[in-house]
Amino acid sequence: MRLNCQTNTYVQLAFVAAFSFCVTPGFADEPARPLGFVNDVAPILTKASCNSGGCHAKAGNGQNGFRLSLLGFEPQEDYEHIVKEGHGRRVFPAAPEQSLVLLKAANLVPHGGGKRLDPSSEGYKRLAQWISEGMAYGKDTDPKLVSIEVQPKRNVKPIHGEEQLKVLAHYSDGHIGDVTRMALYEPNDKGMAEVDENGLVKILDIPGNVAVMVRYQGIVSVYIASIPLGAPVVEMPAEKNFIDTLIFANLKQVGVPPSAVCDDATFLRRVSLDIAGRLPTVEEARAFLSSADSDKRERLIESLLSGPDYADYFANKWTAILRNRRDDTSDITANFAFHSWVRDGLLANKPYDQMVRELLAATGTIADNPAVAWYKRVVEPQQQLEDVAQLFLGVRMQCAQCHHHPFERWSQNDYFSLGAFFSQVGRKPTATRGENVIFHKRGTAQLENKKTKVPLKPAVLGGPPLAILPDEDPRLKLADWMSDKANPFFAKSLVNRYWKHFFKRGLIEPEDDIRETNPATNPELLEALANHFVASGYDLKAVVRVIAQSHTYQLSAIPNAYNGVDRQNFSHYYPKRMQAEVLLDALDQLTGAKTDFANLPPGTRAISLPDNSYNRSSPFLKVFGRPEGASVCECERVQSPSLAQSLHLMNAADVKSKLSTPSGRADLLSKSNKTESEKVSELYLAAYSREPSAEELKVAEEFIAKSRLDAQGNPLDPARAKREAYEDLLWAITNTKEYLYNH
Repeated sequence: MRLNCQTNTYVQLAFVAAFSFCVTPGFADEPARPLGFVNDVAPILTKASCNSGGCHAKAGNGQNGFRLSLLGFEPQEDYEHIVKEGHGRRVFPAAPEQSLVLLKAANLVPHGGGKRLDPSSEGYKRLAQWISEGMAYGKDTDPKLVSIEVQPKRNVKPIHGEEQLKVLAHYSDGHIGDVTRMALYEPNDKGMAEVDENGLVKILDIPGNVAVMVRYQGIVSVYIASIPLGAPVVEMPAEKNFIDTLIFANLKQVGVPPSAVCDDATFLRRVSLDIAGRLPTVEEARAFLSSADSDKRERLIESLLSGPDYADYFANKWTAILRNRRDDTSDITANFAFHSWVRDGLLANKPYDQMVRELLAATGTIADNPAVAWYKRVVEPQQQLEDVAQLFLGVRMQCAQCHHHPFERWSQNDYFSLGAFFSQVGRKPTATRGENVIFHKRGTAQLENKKTKVPLKPAVLGGPPLAILPDEDPRLKLADWMSDKANPFFAKSLVNRYWKHFFKRGLIEPEDDIRETNPATNPELLEALANHFVASGYDLKAVVRVIAQSHTYQLSAIPNAYNGVDRQNFSHYYPKRMQAEVLLDALDQLTGAKTDFANLPPGTRAISLPDNSYNRSSPFLKVFGRPEGASVCECERVQSPSLAQSLHLMNAADVKSKLSTPSGRADLLSKSNKTESEKVSELYLAAYSREPSAEELKVAEEFIAKSRLDAQGNPLDPARAKREAYEDLLWAITNTKEYLYNH
């Protein structure tokens, strides 16, 4: 009798539910039709984060035995898991509200994920209706989602303003649905804007451009808000080139006045550190500051670009992200050869597209062709495609190996099709331990999709499969596409990477994450820089030159009354701490000391080190974040300050020994017959590339003239006292922000 009563109750509930849902409106503007899993249920699970990576789409078996695909990219599998898995206990058509999938989501029974759906919400009601209707997956004739449209697409919003977004879904049968409440929203800079779950954008207090990614059923769109500060922009520096034209136009639009152009001393130090990776010498500083030539800044840039320090510094940058690392003593030959190949190419100003082609299509032995050393470290086709995409295209493909990219259009097929370009790379051991001959294997180029088991032919991103003959090396086809003028990624990736090198942040940030949902803060400038790079014949020095010559790069780091909050419009120079290798060299140059490195000639600078192995023997390089070359991401380099770095500069034995090195700067200054003001001037020129102010000179002279006592309280010998005074003055200078930062 109890069973009959319960059954009768369930029947009544089902009848009431079915009747109520007949009169409950669905999503706005959608036609009345039976609900299907793909179009109606999957978006609810995504909105509730049920299929997020931290919940039931977690790698492995999901969460507590219930598995869903990430963000619903595999709806057929999700349908099977919900409807048929677990003996059908997750859904109960006779009484939809008693379905485990609803009870858990509403937290009516214990649920580790907490409450994800409110019983009064539209998503809960729609999910219950779908269960009551029989849990249809959908038919092939059902309308397919074609695109989504966010309204407005772009707008100008004041600081602390608001914008309610509207998201429309366009289907293959022509109808349009309002999916605003089911879409997902994410700003690309959470310091500039916040977005609630219903698409209400709240602008914060930082001017500039902020993008909001809108995602629905695996399709994305972008809303961009321009946030003006609204300050008066009256005087602007003169425009030196197209960079200034586009940057200053944007500053006028957002109402952020730029700082003034920096003085000669600041420019000399800044550009020397950014191009050559070193401080200017005292002689260089005096000559530059005393020159009255109107074009002296341009001539300085050319001098730095033509010198070997430029090649050393940028080779250090490139070899780190090209994984030139030493894991075994047998790697030393390859490390040195590859580093020299990169450096020599930069010194000769080899076109960038040619360098990339030589790297990707490298064959032979390291002795004959050092570029093949890249294949020593990057072994599998999957790793090769991921590194190439991120490093040379600015596209992160790692997610697409297992599932559709959550923020992009790239699928697993795109991933393995790109990897197929490397499927015919052959290896044969040589007489040298750990080294192989790299060659092209004759055969059909293809790579199997690990999930579908379908072999895929090589295809460039966004393009169809290519017909490549067995005798043709697919890597050459890839290099052809990469250097094509119409390639939407190659040139932009490089100029954005170099822009960040000089300005601390990229036009797209992170610098290797170029996608529609992460737009540039100044897209017109990114496009112009890329076009300039292509027109120059992929000339890397041309990129450096046009950036360094711009007044945008030469703006002062000192903010004015309005632009101190600016973080993306480049209204002033953003100071950045010297890199580990540069700072070590700068300490040696300032103190007159030398750092010795194993297997390298005496006097070798830290920026010339060929691989990561020297980090282990140099506590300084390790503390200040020299990368290990373990990835292609420049984020591996630590640029943020830390307590360990401060303590190292103040107390470490290696720093103290540099200050007191025999015949070092402190020793020589203490013995010099020059006046104290001349010696202090030399010290400031060596450290800051400027003369000391009157106040600084007075304080320094008084400090040097003070008497000093030993540990027993006895006066020190005058010669020793003066030497220690200069050592202390050097120590103080090396711990100032003005010295540690490029500004």
